[in-house]
Amino acid sequence: MKGFGDILKHVHENNLCTRCGGCVSFCTAMNYGALDMDENGYPCFKDEKQCIECGICHMICPETNDLDDDIKNMVHWEAPAGRIISTNIFRTTDQAIRQNATNGGAVTGILMHLMHNGLIDAAVVSRQQGMLSRQPSLASSPDELLDTCGSFFDTSHGMVQYSEYYAAHNPSYLSLEDMKNFKASRVAFVGTPCQVAALRKMQALGVVPSDCIHLVLGLFCSGNFAFDDKAGKHLEKVGRFNLEDVRKVDIKDKLHISLKDGNIHVLPLEELDFNMRPACRFCGDYTAEFADLSFGGIGSEEGWTTVIARTQTGLDVLKKTEGATLEAFNSQETKSGLAGNENKISKALHRVLRKSELKKDMAGRNRETLNTQASTKA
Repeated sequence: MKGFGDILKHVHENNLCTRCGGCVSFCTAMNYGALDMDENGYPCFKDEKQCIECGICHMICPETNDLDDDIKNMVHWEAPAGRIISTNIFRTTDQAIRQNATNGGAVTGILMHLMHNGLIDAAVVSRQQGMLSRQPSLASSPDELLDTCGSFFDTSHGMVQYSEYYAAHNPSYLSLEDMKNFKASRVAFVGTPCQVAALRKMQALGVVPSDCIHLVLGLFCSGNFAFDDKAGKHLEKVGRFNLEDVRKVDIKDKLHISLKDGNIHVLPLEELDFNMRPACRFCGDYTAEFADLSFGGIGSEEGWTTVIARTQTGLDVLKKTEGATLEAFNSQETKSGLAGNENKISKALHRVLRKSELKKDMAGRNRETLNTQASTKA
């Protein structure tokens, strides 16, 4: 049976580790104590002697093919970009959320409604810890949720709180450990495509701590980018701004940097290619295809969120929140607005699918190169 040693050899050595933390989360939740996260956010052996060689870490890794068919069946996955029951454009009705939100604040708006109505106990999210840092968090109150909305130059990976990486949103799996102390039984999980895939694999196996997750919210993801001091200064130079003046950051088809003075700097993602995290070059999932609901700014106007419902659970949540904490986009393209809305949503979905196709093509080409290199070495 394949185990963590195989992950080290076939995933880590090929720069495929997404640092989702799923393997460490399971091992820790079971109190095995074999795995940990190193200072750079990569899983590693903490005590190899404690490993019982159960093989579950390998099965739930998003970079292995284990359980792929299982999770596709779980969410009724369809080509080319996962099951799509409906596509809409929403924003939250809560002005406090909209002030801090990256796009339309739809994710936080949904979580607020569910929490206020006792439908969830908590949500796994991430909280800003400074311009270049974000900390995994289990939000169990509306105030804690409000404190986590928006995105900045950061990521939260593993147990490292002060990271040098950026992702639009990237909560750590190790936040799930807090659920044991909080005794949460109904939790919403917000994560990137790689994290969603690993979580679904955990659910397919029925292993802790995924048993408490009742709603999975996925985020469109173009990739994660490393921003150490040198890269940060380079970004300031090419973008002609100071990091201390940044209010929020969003990645759509380009990098959108909103400054505190109201100005927005837009940079092509090619400007960031030099410091993209290696594993992201091999990921073909742009839209979090295994989530209940998927969210992103692409295809929507500023201040709005494109939302894809993928499961009945996700669709039911939208029905509960629309008109409460979510409002739908109302186009002024026609007198009634109906035809304009349909056209806007159709264009948004087209852009999302095109972005998904491009990411899959990039990942496919890079994996072919990797396989060719491996064959040459062999």
